[in-house]
Amino acid sequence: MSQQDKDELINKILELKEALNAVILAHNYQRGDVQDIADFVGDSLGLSQQAAKLDADVIVFCGVDFMAESAAILSPGKIVLMPEKLAECPMAAMITPEDLVKTKQEYPDAAVVAYVNTSAAVKAESDICCTSSNSVQVVNSLDEDVVIFVPDKNLGMYTQRYTDKMIIPWDGYCPTHHQILPGDILLMREDHPEAEVVVHPECQPEVIDVADTVLSTGGMLTHVKKSPNMEFIIGTEVGMLHRLRKDNPDKIFYPASKYAVCPNMKMNDLKSIFVALEENKHVITVPEAMRERAKQALDRMLKAGRGD
Repeated sequence: MSQQDKDELINKILELKEALNAVILAHNYQRGDVQDIADFVGDSLGLSQQAAKLDADVIVFCGVDFMAESAAILSPGKIVLMPEKLAECPMAAMITPEDLVKTKQEYPDAAVVAYVNTSAAVKAESDICCTSSNSVQVVNSLDEDVVIFVPDKNLGMYTQRYTDKMIIPWDGYCPTHHQILPGDILLMREDHPEAEVVVHPECQPEVIDVADTVLSTGGMLTHVKKSPNMEFIIGTEVGMLHRLRKDNPDKIFYPASKYAVCPNMKMNDLKSIFVALEENKHVITVPEAMRERAKQALDRMLKAGRGD
């Protein structure tokens, strides 16, 4: 696409957005041009919370399926559009509500903590949700001594480091984070010895062991801005580097692995955003009974610890 065609498409998107009283949300892992056209860029839960506060009729969520569902849970009176219907989260697909119900029966005295990276149906079967930034706080807020932690085993094992409770991790993971290896970090450190290594808690335990700092995407943004360091090796999906560079033009960022790309996150583009607005697709809805139960799990999290 030529720059002229791209500019024309952007103008059409902006005209449609104004006509429909729409807001465009983009996750930190989205393509750079999608982030640039969005009204708000951030993590999945933070974006959904932001959308719920806005006086908008339509929410265009550029992310993956569970994120659009979260927006629908928190904004039942608004139309939630997902530009690419096939943009699904592989990790969220690693757990079904039926399998979770069976596990709950095996551990009847355990509390279920669901990472926000889960479907609405799984959230509805959970006691409380958590984010990558507040998982420790959420787990430690519970009265139960045993916790079923779904679906990310890496985040569950990271949380286990900071709690005396027994965590039963689900055997799920983010394929993008899971493929970042300790060797990737060590090789990058050799090339950039002055750089601080900042990784996401969805990474494998061995990667976390060799990192300097472990933070959620929201935590990374805050930390990097305040840090006196000028170089950073970032262990998360590579789309995050666009946001970090944009917010910190004087600092240098290197991906821990250039292969840490989520193809599903990259499905959304300017054309699919335009089509979503023009044709009102794809509308994401959550059945009311399920929505209420899922919202209870999110509300309990917000009482226990702020989600970023």
